[in-house]
Formats: sequence, C-alpha cells, structure tokens
Amino acid sequence: MGLRPRLLLAGKKTGANPTDRAKSGTKRSVLTDADGIPLGIATDGANRHDVKLARATLDSIEVKRPKPTKKKKQNLCLDAGYVGDEVQDLTKEFGFTAHVRPRGEEAQEIMKSAKKKARRWVVERTHSWLNRFRALLTRWSKRPDTYIAMLHLACGIITWRATDLLR
Repeated sequence: MGLRPRLLLAGKKTGANPTDRAKSGTKRSVLTDADGIPLGIATDGANRHDVKLARATLDSIEVKRPKPTKKKKQNLCLDAGYVGDEVQDLTKEFGFTAHVRPRGEEAQEIMKSAKKKARRWVVERTHSWLNRFRALLTRWSKRPDTYIAMLHLACGIITWRATDLLR
C-alpha cells in the first residue's frame, strides 16, 4: 500500500512525461497522407522513444496500400528522432522510401526555393486537430481501449471533415 492515490488513477499506456515533472502522460504517433488525413495511429507512455512506436504506427494502417514501384515510390517523411538503422530496416520492410531530416533543414530549403513543398508540418497540423477534442487533449479515460476508441473517432471526424473540404 505504498502507492500514492494519484498513481492508482493512471491508466495503462501511460508513463512518466520527461518534460512535465514526471507526471503521467501519453504519446501519440500519427501517420498521415500529404493532406493531413490520418492513416494510422499508435499510443504508448510518454516516456517511450518515438522509434519504439514506429512499427506499431505502420502496422495500424487500415487502408489497403498500393504496391510501391520504381516509378511511383511511397515516401515516409520523418524527423531527426527517427535516425537509425532500426527505422531504415523498418521502412524497407514496409516498402517506403525514408526521408529523415533535422528540424531546421526543411525550413531552410523551403525558404531558398518557393517550389519546394513542406512535408512534416502536415503531421503537426493533424496533432493540432486531434488536440481540439477535449477528451484527447486531457486524457480523462483510464482504460487504454477507451482512449484508443476516442482517438479513432476523432480521426474519423477529421477524415470526414477533410474529405468534405476537398470536394
């Protein structure tokens, strides 16, 4: 009975948040298309490294993917947190062409040439859209299956809204 009552309230798939005085938190890993429509999502404790969620995120893709060809490659844009052989092997296994860049490099390249299109900010925008759902911004649900169901519902609403705008 040495556990503090606050620790008993923490649900599974939570962990100590390294940026917020070790309070419990949840990390979301989202895979989107070029328009910011979520294709896959995975969750774990906030203390997990991004690389550890990469396989779960790619496995969570529900849409049938077309086969990548030499003419039509499927690109996967990642930030500097995904540098390493583990992610390179994973992208080859799933048939993606990996583009791993440090944070400032993409912004500098876009400023030099107006023809270049930003890629990674699309995922940040999708995270912002997810944060507009109050139950996701502050995780009220203790059970991981309830939280994941709320994430899937929010992703469905985001997809519906985005496809309505694209018409």
